Amino acid sequence: MAFAKPVGPAAATRKYDILSALMAFALTQDPTTQKRVLRIMALITSRYNWQNDELSMGQDAIAALWGVDTRTVKREMAKYQAMGWMVVKRRGARGRVSLYGLDLVRMLEDTRPAWPNIGPDFVERNDPEARPATPSNVVALRAVTAPAVDGSLWAETQALLHAEDMATYGAWFHGLTEAGRENGVLILAAPSRFHAGYVETHLMARLKGAVRRVDPTISDVKIER
Repeated sequence: MAFAKPVGPAAATRKYDILSALMAFALTQDPTTQKRVLRIMALITSRYNWQNDELSMGQDAIAALWGVDTRTVKREMAKYQAMGWMVVKRRGARGRVSLYGLDLVRMLEDTRPAWPNIGPDFVERNDPEARPATPSNVVALRAVTAPAVDGSLWAETQALLHAEDMATYGAWFHGLTEAGRENGVLILAAPSRFHAGYVETHLMARLKGAVRRVDPTISDVKIER
């Protein structure tokens, strides 16, 4: 499932969608989970930079926002990372607070059971498979076998993407190859300009999220044409 970066004319809708999904999901959960989701919603609405995917906030400031002590903050931030909702982009050091990124695609996937509670328009907007089928003469793509995992960053990321969505992996991620790494940026090569443009426009959030789950030190992903 692709979740477009929340910038541009439709940014407000995409921002409200992720917050609505979190809210609806929390209302169906136990009190502990409800509080955990409410806390990350507080971080998103107060300090999250949607355009740059950055959350920069010290533990003392988070504790004040949540009305808890710093031990609770450490425990909850670790839980978000274990859930895949949050990744550390830069660890705090020498008076500099940690910099976090949020995996919005993972959040939407985890809250999917609550989508129907929001309404059919929300489901159709965020799940292309739920939209009415239209006639097509496009030949279905052949299934692509799982990639061989050799311990490299891109191989492990490919395996993760394949496990999550074989069709999208076969159509778009399988054709990408690792071209190198530079200053924390993973560089991938695409077989064509169209291929690169499609991934950048429609699948970059999912791609970055998968890369960061394999290696949280990666700050960005670029695709060469």
